[in-house]
Order: sequence, then C-alpha cells, then structure tokens
Amino acid sequence: LRVAVYYTQYGGFIDAVQPDRSVNEDVNDGDRIGARLALRFEPSENFTITPRLVFQQIELNGWNRADVYNILANPFTTTRPKVSLGEREQFTQIEEPYSDDFLLFDLNATWTFGNTKLTSVSSYIDRDVLVVRDATALTASITGGSIGLPANVYTLDAPLDDATQVKSINQELRLFGSTDSLDWLVGVFYSNVKRDYAQSLLVSGFQTASGIPTQGLRAPRDVLFYSDLSYDLTQFAVFGEATYHVSDRFEVSAGLRGYDFEEDREQIFDGLFGNDDNGTKLVSQPGATSADGFVPRLIASFKATESTTLNALVSRGFRLGGINDPLNVPLCTPEDLATFGGQSNWKDETALNYDVRSKSTILGGRGTINASAFVMEIEDLQATVTAGSCSSRVVFNVPKAKSQGLELEITAAPTNNLDLALSASFNDSELSSTLTSQGNVISGIQAGNRLPTVPEFQVAGAATYQWQIGASWVGYFTTTYQYIGSRFTQIGDQAAGFGTVDLQSFGPTGIGGPFTQRFFSFDAELPAYDNVNLRLGLFDAKWDVALFVNNAADEVARLAIDQERALLRRQWASFFEQFDFLICPIGTTPAFLHNQQGERWERVVMVNGQPQPSTQSDRKSVV
Repeated sequence: LRVAVYYTQYGGFIDAVQPDRSVNEDVNDGDRIGARLALRFEPSENFTITPRLVFQQIELNGWNRADVYNILANPFTTTRPKVSLGEREQFTQIEEPYSDDFLLFDLNATWTFGNTKLTSVSSYIDRDVLVVRDATALTASITGGSIGLPANVYTLDAPLDDATQVKSINQELRLFGSTDSLDWLVGVFYSNVKRDYAQSLLVSGFQTASGIPTQGLRAPRDVLFYSDLSYDLTQFAVFGEATYHVSDRFEVSAGLRGYDFEEDREQIFDGLFGNDDNGTKLVSQPGATSADGFVPRLIASFKATESTTLNALVSRGFRLGGINDPLNVPLCTPEDLATFGGQSNWKDETALNYDVRSKSTILGGRGTINASAFVMEIEDLQATVTAGSCSSRVVFNVPKAKSQGLELEITAAPTNNLDLALSASFNDSELSSTLTSQGNVISGIQAGNRLPTVPEFQVAGAATYQWQIGASWVGYFTTTYQYIGSRFTQIGDQAAGFGTVDLQSFGPTGIGGPFTQRFFSFDAELPAYDNVNLRLGLFDAKWDVALFVNNAADEVARLAIDQERALLRRQWASFFEQFDFLICPIGTTPAFLHNQQGERWERVVMVNGQPQPSTQSDRKSVV
C-alpha cells in the first residue's frame, strides 16, 4: 500500500493594473493539493493486480500573462488615461480565477504463463475545468471599436466563462511472449472520450446602457455570446510487434498498428456575437469525422563493438483529424469570411520518420555518448491559425512540411565525486507548401516558414559535485543550465505585417483616439532564453535536505504570444450586415457606415423612445 499527499502554494509574480490605476500584486498566485493511493496485490506468484486512485485540485487567481498592448490601457491615447505596462504587468478589470479538478482511477493486472505475459490496463478519468477570463478589451473592440458605442458601454466588465467537463474510459490488453530468438507483442486498445465545452460572455447592464436587445433563444439577457459544444470521440486499435534476434550482434523489429476512430460533435451558438440572426434562431452545427488506417515501424539494431550499438528506424506516425468550430460570422470582414469560411473539418496528419543513431559507453563504463540524425516528412500538417477579425481559430491542413536535425547526449562521471551531463539538438523544421486565398498567402502558411513552437537550437547541461560528511551524510551541489532558441507561437506569426498593430483600426478617433502615433510594433519571434537552477543539500539513507534557487538569473522567458481579433486590424463596418439598424444612446453623434455591398447605414439616435433618422431617405432603413 502506498499513499502520497502533496500541497503546493504558488507565490505569483504577475501584477494586474486596474482601471483606477491601482495594482493588484501577484495575481497569478494559487495552490494545488493532491493525493495518490495505490495498492499492489499478489494473490499468487503468477497474478498481480494494482488499483490506483489519483486526485488533484488546482485553484489559481490569475494567469502568467503580461500585456504587450491593450486597447483599454496603452500609452498612446489622448482621450483616455494613459497606461504604460511593465514586463510583468497586465491590465484587467476583474479577477480571472482558474480551477481544475482531476480524478483518475486505473487498474493494472498482469498474468504470467511461462514465457507469456497478459497485461490489462483500465482507466477512468473525470476532469472539470472552469476558466474565467477578462474579455473586456476583446468585447470593447467590438462594442466600442466596431459599433462605436460610448465608454460607459464598452468599459462594462465582460467576464468570459469557459467550462470544460471530460470523462474518459480507456482499456488496453497486451499479450507478450518470448523465445530464444523471438520476442513478440500483440494487443488491442479502446478509448471513449466525452467532452462538454461551454462559453458564456455576461456583460451585465449592456442592454440597458446600449438599448440593443440581447435576449436569445438560449442566451439570457446581457449574455452577448453563448456556446454549448459536445464531443464524443471513440478510438479502437489493434497492434503488434516482433523482434527477431538474428545473432548476438544483430536484431530486427517490425511493428504494425491499425486504428479506427470516429468523432461526433454538436455545436450550439447563440447571442449577439453568435451569428443567431438577431435572436431569431440558434446556430446548431452537428458534425462528424472518422479515420482509419495502418502505421508501420521497422527497427534494425547492430552491436558494432562491445561499447557501441547502431540503430536505424523507419516509422509512420499519425495525428487524428477533427472538426473546426464555426466562425463568429457577425464579427468577420467579408475578406476573412471568404478566407477562413468553409473549413468544417481537418484531416489526419501523417509523418514518415527516418532515424539513425549510435549509443556508446566511454571511460570504462563511467560515461555515455548518444548521437542521432533524423528526417521527418509530414503530410497534411495541422496548422492552427487565428481567423483574422472573426475572433475564432481554424485548423488548416498544409500539404507538406519537413523536420530534420541532429541530437547529441553526453554523460560522464570522471571521478567518484563529479557527475556531468550535456545534451544539444538542432532542428530545421519548415513548411514545404503554400496556401493562398484571393491571391494572398493565408496566415503565414508559406513554403520556407518555420514550424511553430520548434526552436532551432536547444542545449541543456548539468553538473553535480558531492562529498562525504561524517560517516553517513553526503553533501552535494548541483547546477543545471538550459538554453531554448527562438521560435514562433503560431504559423500565422510569420505572416506579412504581423507584429504591427494599427491603432486606427476603428478610425482615427477610435477607443482612446486621437493617438500619439499610428502604429505599435512588437517582435513576433519569441526570443531565446537561458535558465539556471542551483541546489545545495545533503542526504543520508533516510533524509534529503536542500536549499535551491530556480531561475537564478531572473530570466523573463516568453513562452507564447496570444492575440485577439487579428491584433485589432478589422474593417469595422461589416458588423452591421446582420442588422437593420442600431440604437445608440441619446447624445451620440450620428455617423454613416457602409456594409460590404456599399449600402449606407446610419447610427440611429433615440428621442422619447422613437428612432430619429437625420434624413427622410433613411426612414426605410430604420423601419
């Protein structure tokens, strides 16, 4: 019987500037608590059963996010209070709590019959995640930027609640056997995952302040966006592998996996931003996707000398396809709708891998050197891009991509007191195909552009020195070093013009305008970073006590760039394609807008409850 209980308190290091310019410090603090319970039971020497229960709960009060630019808080405004944010600061109007409850139960059973072993692995997962994000800036880009409502409307608190519930059942059976010259393995795998995902954007007081009806068929009053999505994914696979020992120095392994998967999805959208035809109908998009096939693997291993083994591998891998969420059509420009629309599904991604490597021992067994070279040819690469003004994300299939590189690992213990380790890798990964729409490259999907999240260079090293203290204690000092090269978050971050925000996206007097400058720029390529950790301690047979410093150089590692609504570059008039007229508060200045057909619409002012067009010719549009 083994029981483990743990608790972690996170101190937080991000500060949140508030609308009144006060600062909430360390908003990304929180805590984690968990427990593991496992029992190993052996009713006989041939039968072992191990049930295990794992529970974990995470509660965080904010996010590890620093704002580079915020439409509601920037130093370029002349009509709103100026805000200059530091490298560990964000701007929020509300708290952004996060909770994650995770429960896992699994059962591992093994039966042994001579040289044959049958293993059963069963598991059940139940996970609930609730995320609250401050979507005030995103909502303001629509209500204040696109529609042109006043500050008392676009600054209303806009919490976006994301709720996810996942239940998963998995079962695998493996049968393993061996003879003097042959090892073999066959098995079956089954998995069913049910996931429910819902979003709700509640902007309390919006309808009263704006006069715009918000009640939908599912969306309550003041809920501007509502979604309810359910997924049902079922996978089934059979697999087998055999290793034939040709001689004491040479062996060959061959494996094959056959898979079949189906996913059904039901998507319901409602609300002002949910493309619901102004509250007259729900947007319901059922969908299904399926895939099946075989993936092989072949490995050859040759023991060249007593200290060196050479291996060569050829294998095919795959990543399952899926179904895209529909676009938020009311938010899309006509150009973005033409580019990103019609992408209902994405296909399986496949990769053909070639790998050669050597493994050697050195220093009389006190060290190792491992080196490898690989080439991966990818077809139908799944590329996630931000769908421009539509405030959505879409997965495209890129016909061809390639990844190739080198890896090196060295370990050594030159003395009884010193241990050293060094690893390095080079990865040249890029697209080999270009996707275009309307004569333009789609979101940086262009041959030669780098694959996202992949640094070209990575290096890691560690050194530990230890010494005897008394009869039973050992002291030690460890330092580790890590270098991660530059990379991009998404393929679209390499698109022409990405990294430049047009502050006049909503006109020269948009939110906070006139502005002190027209454009704001940032580097879309995430910079390389270094990390150094130090640890000083001592241990004996029962205890290990240590002092440590992580990130000793206080490095600010930028791990990802997130964007909302295509960095605010959007044709603001297209929002009105779904509306006959828009009611704005008394006292606003009427402004003429044009939709994609060039027809003129007018912002209408209410007087004593009645719309008042400025010219007789506009009354037809108002009615």
